[in-house]
Amino acid sequence: MAGRIDGGPRSAVVVGAGIVGLSTAWFLQERGVEVTVVDRTAVAAGASWGNAGWIAPGLAIPLNEPTVLRYGLRSLLSPTAPLHVPLSPDPALWAFLARFAANCRWSSWRRAVRANLPLNEECVEAFDVLTGNGVDAPTVDAPITAAFETPRQAQGLLRELRRLAEEGQPVAHTGLSADELREQVPLASSALTAGVRVERQRYVDPGAFVQALARAVVARGATVRLFEVTDIRTRGNGVTVHPRTGQAVSADVAVVATGAWLSRLARGWGVRVPVRAGRGYSFTVPVEHPVPGPVYLPDVRVACTPYRDGLRVAGTMEFRDPDAPGVTARLDAVIASARPLLRGVRWDARTDVWVGPRPVTPDGRPVIGAVRAPNVYVAGGHGMWGLAHGPVTGRLLAEQITTGKQPAALREFDPLR
Repeated sequence: MAGRIDGGPRSAVVVGAGIVGLSTAWFLQERGVEVTVVDRTAVAAGASWGNAGWIAPGLAIPLNEPTVLRYGLRSLLSPTAPLHVPLSPDPALWAFLARFAANCRWSSWRRAVRANLPLNEECVEAFDVLTGNGVDAPTVDAPITAAFETPRQAQGLLRELRRLAEEGQPVAHTGLSADELREQVPLASSALTAGVRVERQRYVDPGAFVQALARAVVARGATVRLFEVTDIRTRGNGVTVHPRTGQAVSADVAVVATGAWLSRLARGWGVRVPVRAGRGYSFTVPVEHPVPGPVYLPDVRVACTPYRDGLRVAGTMEFRDPDAPGVTARLDAVIASARPLLRGVRWDARTDVWVGPRPVTPDGRPVIGAVRAPNVYVAGGHGMWGLAHGPVTGRLLAEQITTGKQPAALREFDPLR
């Protein structure tokens, strides 16, 4: 297919209708590219729907922190622990975990922190660009309050925030006494005696935001098609996306943003960084007290967000096939860990029960950019921060696709590293 007179593509197929894929589609349209979006199921059907909805650069801490390895070795085989790896004969999973463990050292973690700095610095602005230009879904300014049973536990998060500052990302935060915590978080039970308020963060209803983004992309002329992609082939100056059944779609370029399923297509294009599903669970519960902002319970790995007059509760990291059914014991474990810490929550009246696969890489850095196949790009592997980093990822990748030049902010995320 013929490109534009400036050398950029005229058309693109974006595979994946989550926050990353749709953001890329929107910013490509902003640069004059005609877009077709393809998804195997529906808009926001994967990790983009049921997450906690945080736009929280102050807490976007890479997962490969050495303390996570120590914690994981103690807990990963427990079916109720926040971090869980089921016993499995899957050699690819154990190879991934070995690479992850090798990257759980301070030098790798610091590299991931520095790599993520541009995404954290620009992620809020990227949301503002979207909401200021036709994406009809609000973002809410609010601090995120981390709550702890003891002041000593709070020191763990404070150390993490100091390490972020040492790598160039100072995070505004305020320590809270027990009384200050309960004033900030009326849901806090008497078991919680200390807190850290992380200032100047935001949150959204993630499913509603991604649906609004999809509507904006369609309103700009895009087509959304639902089918499972089995192959992407390059031919001349273009690409063809082949479905399992039905008509193929051709364009000048293709972008694969399929989250935890990304490696199924990308491994054949020289992408050696594996992307695995770190599955999370969430649900919504009614509450008897106001919820002025998000609440984080770091010691039990649970995130809570105001959601449609109730509370969305999200947690766990489970390394399992992204298409496997949910495990009731994992959901029960989230409730058992959070119940003593929050009061006025009607835990038995939960709705919107969800399990979704976060796309995790072994080195704490996503894969964003060109692959070995000409005119094909990938974007994924953001771990728990795909919602926060999705729009800025789309903006940077659209720049690379249309100019042919890799932005400096994407160098550490090169898919061929």
